[in-house]
Amino acid sequence: MEADNLTQIPKSFWTLSEVEPDKKLTGVDLSRAAAIKVTRETYLEAQSRGMSLTELLESDDFDPSPVGCPLDAFERQLAAAGIRVNGKSPDSVELFFRQAPSLLPEFVTREIRRGMEMRPMYNQLTASQTVIGANRYSPLYIGVNPTDQRLALRPIGEGAEIPQITVSEQVNTITVPDYGVALKTSYKTLRHKTTAQFKVLLWYIGFRLQSDKLALLTDVLINGDGNNNAAGVINTDVSGTIDYDDLVKFWSEFSPFELNTLICHKTKMRQLLTLAEFKDPLAGFKFQSTGELISPLGAKLVRCDDVATDLVVGFDSRFAVEEVISQPLMVEFDKIIEQKFEEAVISESIAFAKVVPQAALVLDDNF
Repeated sequence: MEADNLTQIPKSFWTLSEVEPDKKLTGVDLSRAAAIKVTRETYLEAQSRGMSLTELLESDDFDPSPVGCPLDAFERQLAAAGIRVNGKSPDSVELFFRQAPSLLPEFVTREIRRGMEMRPMYNQLTASQTVIGANRYSPLYIGVNPTDQRLALRPIGEGAEIPQITVSEQVNTITVPDYGVALKTSYKTLRHKTTAQFKVLLWYIGFRLQSDKLALLTDVLINGDGNNNAAGVINTDVSGTIDYDDLVKFWSEFSPFELNTLICHKTKMRQLLTLAEFKDPLAGFKFQSTGELISPLGAKLVRCDDVATDLVVGFDSRFAVEEVISQPLMVEFDKIIEQKFEEAVISESIAFAKVVPQAALVLDDNF
């Protein structure tokens, strides 16, 4: 299929939302997709290659997408099976089980991922994302002499020692545990629900999974990753109170880093939001126009009710912590295909590690 021809496809064929199940998808060649039979073994092959089913289908051995094709390889599988998941009249979940039950696990996985993307802020809290092939990980240790406030941009006298940054592996490795949730339902419950209704449930699961990771990330910011790198603690001027001056003092301790994110319990957030300085017209306009919470110091406010009510966790999201992934999101495809759900486990293996410990501090008003 020539790319130039694809660009002339009517807009109604650029997504599955307008594809009628009894009509051929004009402008997209489904012959190769129709010749592929997705089975349990296909999922096992994808797992052995460290891929999702969609990524496997996109490989040269299966059905790679031509340049400019409006559908990816998995969407072409749905089209070839005559399953419509969007639009005014989406098909029922029962149609999946009748026509292509083996496609349902990947559909579930993709929609859960879409739900995760509905919490985009989470991805802005980590400095990097590292994918590993084991369940243990050795974070880097970045050592700087505390007296070297400036590393290189200063005159160095003859014979003087050049400032150094020491990089090595941390003494203790971190374990990357499994986290998951069981989706317990039945074919009877889902069979007459539309795929559009089912998607909202899957989005919710992905949204909650992403939200729950915030507690794990915050715990590492406060207590460290097991390598004696807990965050430093700064006390407010008066125990039991927090004011603008305390926040300014907290902010000043971050140099050369930038305090761009604050995480706290909802009780503490309410205290911060009611500070007179927060009621600045520009800060108020930002909140009222976009719903984005900005502290008086310009840092983003993030709510996490797992944080103690007397603490405010501040950090520079560009340097503080990294996410470590041992196993990406996975759905028990056997339970979905063969047992029509009943109880399918949705899991992933993740952990967090400190990158530059000095990029995170804790403000405590109860001491």
